[in-house]
Amino acid sequence: MKLTWFAGTTVRIHIGGQILVADADGAPGFIDKRELLSGADRSFSFAADDQGLPLIDPAKWRTRTSSKILDDSLIDETVRVQRIGASAILIDAVGEPPLVLIGGDDAPRFGRWADNAVVTLFGDGEAIVAIGTVLLDIARPKLIALAADEQAIDLAIDELREHLDGAALVSLEPALALEV
Repeated sequence: MKLTWFAGTTVRIHIGGQILVADADGAPGFIDKRELLSGADRSFSFAADDQGLPLIDPAKWRTRTSSKILDDSLIDETVRVQRIGASAILIDAVGEPPLVLIGGDDAPRFGRWADNAVVTLFGDGEAIVAIGTVLLDIARPKLIALAADEQAIDLAIDELREHLDGAALVSLEPALALEV
């Protein structure tokens, strides 16, 4: 999995052999939108709550695994992009940890799957801290990535540090890729 954040909620994701682009219309002016979307298998919006994406209950959702299937030809390798709340997306690809993108002020419900998830939080410092704290009170994600300005990052790191208990915390830099 590779995440490249540009600004706001614009992010390019390489996951499960596919390229996804979130919120290309919100990309900063210095980013060529054609280049951002070049080679993308799919683009979607989550800041505007894309109604074209299926809405699922994240408390009941389970990851798909290939270990239960004996015949590899029966594995559904489709990368699924699903809404789990307002401005919250769950991306599911077989063989990858669940990827969650949260761009709003409300934390979605999390299920047991959140213990292995990669969660990317977008927004201002207080919203990131609130959602990160809720998440860390109930789960140990593999990684929490913060996509915000420097002031929001500093606040979030100070506030979330004591709750991590083994979860990794990183900040994303605009236009620099992070491989997970």
